[in-house]
Amino acid sequence: MIDLKEIREALSNGELFLEYLPFVSLADGRCTGGEALLRWRRNGMVIPPDRFIPYAENTPVSGLLTYWVIDTAAAELGEWLRANHDAKISINVPPEVFGRGGLEYAARKAGIADLVGQVILEVTERGIPDHIGLNALNGMALAGVRIALDDVMPVGLNLAVLSRGNFDMIKLDREMIGEIEPGKPAPKWLSAVSALAQGGHVQVVAEGIETEWQLGALRDAGVREGQGFYFSHSLPARLFIDYHARAARA
Repeated sequence: MIDLKEIREALSNGELFLEYLPFVSLADGRCTGGEALLRWRRNGMVIPPDRFIPYAENTPVSGLLTYWVIDTAAAELGEWLRANHDAKISINVPPEVFGRGGLEYAARKAGIADLVGQVILEVTERGIPDHIGLNALNGMALAGVRIALDDVMPVGLNLAVLSRGNFDMIKLDREMIGEIEPGKPAPKWLSAVSALAQGGHVQVVAEGIETEWQLGALRDAGVREGQGFYFSHSLPARLFIDYHARAARA
């Protein structure tokens, strides 16, 4: 078990780092941006985020980690974003951080307040913030920040959740994408996702694409972007920038 003291020490000792998982256009393979993912290297081994981030949730450490991610992503990719106006970077934000003023301050401190149109804040469906946070989320959306609803399970997609927030994007959970297999009927939820994607009101991104078959089925359904090992693993900033450049040339 990991305690909060260990996570604070990891932050102070420089043990945390970021990798970036590319967003890829399903139509032509272009890299359209990346998702900042937090990693922890401890005693020569990388600790998966699901082994330490849950311990920080709903604690002050959650905010510290979020602001650190914003600072680090800005330092590593700020100039790249300015040179690539059509590119985006997404950052996962826990619900308890919304509405407390810290996100705007962190963006200004990191020097990326002018890049709001290229920044996506991801919140999970189960982590929709409280009333104060939801008002802040919607206010940030009106100011130009893009908001994504992450880990969406289409079978139980709650349209009421979408109606509560100004979401620009929904990200389909990788578990659902795994149901798309050769020789099996298309999952029932795919037609509903197709209608949503082709409606144009919200961008649909598929997580966890691993096969050509999944890519084709999602592309035919009108899903325009995806992430997954079929395209690339998460990459350090320098390698991510290289990947984006190669994909643009291709």
